[in-house]
Amino acid sequence: MLMKALRVGLGQLVILIDFLTRPARKQRSPHAQAAVEAAAKGLTLYQFQACPFCVKTRRTLRRLNVPVALRDAKNNELDRQTLLTEGGKIKVPCLRIEEGDKTVWMYESKVIIDYLNQRFSAV
Repeated sequence: MLMKALRVGLGQLVILIDFLTRPARKQRSPHAQAAVEAAAKGLTLYQFQACPFCVKTRRTLRRLNVPVALRDAKNNELDRQTLLTEGGKIKVPCLRIEEGDKTVWMYESKVIIDYLNQRFSAV
């Protein structure tokens, strides 16, 4: 019981610190931002709200100004089950990348952040 209270308290602290220190969004021309939004339509981030690695990934998304659909794999049973059945494991953060008829499930915050920086920093 004490451990759960501590975990919840720390989670709320992580969320508060994230809120207070959010990075500014990257500014682009309307045309360039529209291109980013179109490219991001095939991206979905499966995450837990208070997970530090998920927070780190969401901060990168915000800094790069990339609108990605967020799925709560902790509190939403359907999202959790999708992550398990289609992605293969319940591990967050996980970026689902849909390109054409191909779907890639990318795990590990560092790998995801590197992918996002490579794909969206120059745009």
